[in-house]
Amino acid sequence: MAMTTGFPGGSADGKSTMPANARAELEALLNRLAHLLRQGASQEAEALAARARRHFPLASELVRLHGVALLQLGRRPDGLSALNRAAELAPDSIEVQCNLANVALEDGRPEAAIERLRATLARTPGHPAVLQVLGVALMVAARHEEARETFTQALRAAPQHPGLRLNLAEVELELGDAAQALVHVREALTLAPRLDAAHALLGHALQAQGHSAEAASAWLEAERLAPREPRHAFQAARMLEASDRPAEAAEAYARALQLAPHSGAALSRLAVLRRRLADWREQASLTTRLREAIETGQPGIVPFALPLEPFDRALQRKAMETFTRTIEHHLAPLRQQLAFTLPRPAPDAPIRVGLLSDSFGDHPTGRAVSGLVEALAALGGLELHLFATNIDDGSPIRQRLSAAAPLHAVDALPPPQVAERIHAQGVEVLFDLTGYGAHTNADILALRPAPVQVNWLAYPGTAGAPWIDYILADTAVLPPSHREGYSEKVLSLPRCFLPLEGCAMAPPPTRGECSLPATGTVFACFNATATIGPEVFARFMQILREVPGSMLWLRTGPDGVEQRLRAQAAGLEVSPDRLVFLPELSHADYLARYALVDLCLDTLPCGARNTAIDALSAGCLLLTCTGDTFAGRMAASLLHHAHLPELVADDPDAFVATAVRLGRDRPALATIRAELAELRTRSPLFDIAGFAMDFRRVVQTIGTRHRIGRPPIDLAF
Repeated sequence: MAMTTGFPGGSADGKSTMPANARAELEALLNRLAHLLRQGASQEAEALAARARRHFPLASELVRLHGVALLQLGRRPDGLSALNRAAELAPDSIEVQCNLANVALEDGRPEAAIERLRATLARTPGHPAVLQVLGVALMVAARHEEARETFTQALRAAPQHPGLRLNLAEVELELGDAAQALVHVREALTLAPRLDAAHALLGHALQAQGHSAEAASAWLEAERLAPREPRHAFQAARMLEASDRPAEAAEAYARALQLAPHSGAALSRLAVLRRRLADWREQASLTTRLREAIETGQPGIVPFALPLEPFDRALQRKAMETFTRTIEHHLAPLRQQLAFTLPRPAPDAPIRVGLLSDSFGDHPTGRAVSGLVEALAALGGLELHLFATNIDDGSPIRQRLSAAAPLHAVDALPPPQVAERIHAQGVEVLFDLTGYGAHTNADILALRPAPVQVNWLAYPGTAGAPWIDYILADTAVLPPSHREGYSEKVLSLPRCFLPLEGCAMAPPPTRGECSLPATGTVFACFNATATIGPEVFARFMQILREVPGSMLWLRTGPDGVEQRLRAQAAGLEVSPDRLVFLPELSHADYLARYALVDLCLDTLPCGARNTAIDALSAGCLLLTCTGDTFAGRMAASLLHHAHLPELVADDPDAFVATAVRLGRDRPALATIRAELAELRTRSPLFDIAGFAMDFRRVVQTIGTRHRIGRPPIDLAF
C-alpha cells in the first residue's frame, strides 16, 4: 500500500491546539514513522505508532500511518479499523481517502474505489493526488479511456509531476499506442532522469515496439539505479532472453531470485534457461524449489517450465490453475465490460471456426496445419477464419494459408482489439494454437471472444484455464486413466491428434559434409537442448558406450552448450568427439539430414512433437519411451498410429536396451525403415484428408452442442 500520494495533503491533526512542545514531539514521531515505512520496517513502525497513539489519540495522520503499518504486516482488520478511525478524525484527508481507495483496489473492488475517490473530488475538485489514484482505479476497472482523461486532468494541475506522465504512458500501452507511451516516458525522464520507475516503463514501451535489446538496456539502467528492486533485474532478464542472450538472462534471473526468493516467475524462468544452456550445476535444487513452490500455491510459475520437469499430472494441473487464476482475476473487469455475446445463427448456417496462432508462417505449427486448412477448405461445411498474431513472413506457408482461408493479420493489435476482431467475425469455436509461450494468446482468450474455445497444438498438457472448454487429443497421448489431470473436457480423435503432411526436402548431403564418420551407427536427437536433462543425457551416453563406433547428432545451442555437453560426455567416459552438432539450417536442408540418421532418440519427461513429425515425415525411425504426461506421450501417439509399437519403450531401461539392440543390428534398422516407408502410403497417420474429415466432425459436434445450449462434455469420435 502507498503510504502517501506524493502530493500536498489535506490532513488536519489539530496540531494548532497543542502546546508547542507536543506539536514538535508529534511532528518528530510522524517523520520517524514515515521514514520507517519507506524503509520497509513495518514491524518497528507499527510498534512505535501503537505506543504514540496512547499519547496522541486524536492525531489523524498518526492513526493513518499506524493503519498503513498494520496493512503492510498483513493485519488487515486492524489496519482497516485504523484507517476508518483516521477518516472519522479527518474526513477531508486526501491521504486517508486514497489509502482506503487503495484497499478497495487490493480487494478487487475497483468500482468502490472509484466511488470513494469521486466523492473526495467533489470536496476537493481537481486535486491531482485524488485524480492520480482515481486514474489507477479506472485502469484496474479496464476503463482506459476514462483513465487517460483523468491522468491528463491531473497533469494539468501538476505539470512537473513525473509519476503522472508515467501513468499516462501506462494507459497508452494498454490502449495499444506504444509510440505515444514512449513520448510520455521520455517527458518523465526529462523531469526525473534518475527515476528507476521511468527507466523501467521505458523498457515496457520499447518492448511493445519490438525493441528487445533497447528494452533490456532500459531495465538494466533501472536496476543500476535501484539495485534492490527485483522487478528490474527480472524484466531485464526477459528482454535479454528475447534478444537471444540467454547466459546474460540467466544471470539476471538469478539476481532477481536472490532479491525475491519466493518469485515463482524468476525461479521457473531461471530453471528453463539453465536447462536450455545445459547448465545443470543447480538443476536438482531448482527442481526441488519448483516442486515446493507449486505445492504451496506460489504464483508466477511459467507454464513452459513444467513439461521439462519430472512433475506428475496432478502437480502440473495445480501449477496451471494457479498461473491462470492471476490472468483471470486481472482480465475479469475488461471481460465483463466487453461482454461478448453472439446472436443465434440460422440452424443451417455453417459453424464458424477460428484458428488463433502466432505461428502462421514458416514455423512448425504453420507447416503442420497448412495442409489441414487446405483440406478443410476443399471439404466445405465450415466457415474457417485464421487469426495471425505474428507478422507476415512472406513464406510459401503463409501464402498457402491465406489462399485457403480468410487470414486476419492482428499482430499489431493489443489483446482486447484482437478479441473484438474474432468476435466480429462471429467465431463460434476458437482453437488456440499458441498456448503460453513468448507470444501467449491467454490475454485474448481470457476475454472470451468465442463461446467455445479449444486447446490444440498449443500447451502440451492441460491449459488449467476457465476460458478453455476442450482439449483436442487422442487416447494414446491422453488415455482415459489420465483424465483427472485435465481441467478441460477431452475430445478424443480416432487418429493421432497431430496432423502430418509431407514436406519438401533438399537433396541429402554426404556424411563427410556433416562431420559424420563414413561408418558406424548415427543416433540423433534434434529436440531442443532444454529437453535433454542430465538423466536423459546419461542414457544417451550409455547407448554410445554399448554401441561401438556410434555417434550422437545434436542441435547446436547458445553460449557454450556444445562445450558443456562435450564435457559431460567426457565425465561419463564417452569421447567428446562422438558428439556432433547440427547448425541452424533451412527446414528443407534440415529434413535432408534425416537421411543420414539411423535412429532418432526421444527425451523425457518432455518428448518430441515437431521433431518427431519431421523424422517420420522424412522416413526416419524414432525411438521413444512412454511418458506419464501429455508432453511425454506425443511421439508415442505418432508411433502408435503409424503402427510401429516396437519403437515405443515401456520405461527408460527398455529404451536403452532397444536403442543398443537396434544400434548393433543395422539390417534390423533397415527392415523397420522400409516398413515405415511402406506405411506412409496406407497409415492414417499420413492421411491429411481423413484428418480434415475428423476435425470437421469435431467442430460440428461441439459447435452444435453450443447452439442448442448443451454444456461441454468429454467426447470420443
